Amino acid sequence: MVLAYHVIFTAYGFWLPNDPRGSWSDFVRSWELLKFGPATKVSTRRSLAHDAHDAAFRAAAKRALRYPPVRFDGLQARAIARGFAKAVERTGCIIYACSIMPDHVHMVIARHRYDVEQLVGLLKGDATRRLQAEGLHPMSRYASKAMSLPTPWVRNCWKVFLDHRAGIDRAIGYVERNPLKEGMRPQRWNLISTRK
Repeated sequence: MVLAYHVIFTAYGFWLPNDPRGSWSDFVRSWELLKFGPATKVSTRRSLAHDAHDAAFRAAAKRALRYPPVRFDGLQARAIARGFAKAVERTGCIIYACSIMPDHVHMVIARHRYDVEQLVGLLKGDATRRLQAEGLHPMSRYASKAMSLPTPWVRNCWKVFLDHRAGIDRAIGYVERNPLKEGMRPQRWNLISTRK
């Protein structure tokens, strides 16, 4: 039985559907990116981030994006955490660990009555609204005439189903260490629930 999920969701432009290392995408939605090849669908659950690849090719593809890749700063990360806290309050979901990185988020979320994909969508939505309310939305300069803003997030998320306590503990440790591996300070967000 699934007890929790380790999820990763990314900011716009972080991991492209045709990344040379592979992706979980079935197709490339953008004509500008399609010239760099079709989606590189893989089914592996292991991290591909450190696999060898043509970094110059990947950088050229990122330059072809409609908008520059999103990179959250510290103020934006705090606003995102406040948005996540709002989603936790509204849904009653339990977050065991959360790391807000410059271009992606790691979380360990307890099983909930909502599907994990729906929960991630709610978390992203409240985080986006908080960024906008605080004047920190990273895509604000690209608002349309109707004042709609491009989302700072990509669709969907990467997820691992956790069905035993040892796996949950490992995932929590991984998420908590993630900022340290990137030379950042430890993150302690008030939306985290103590594990029972």
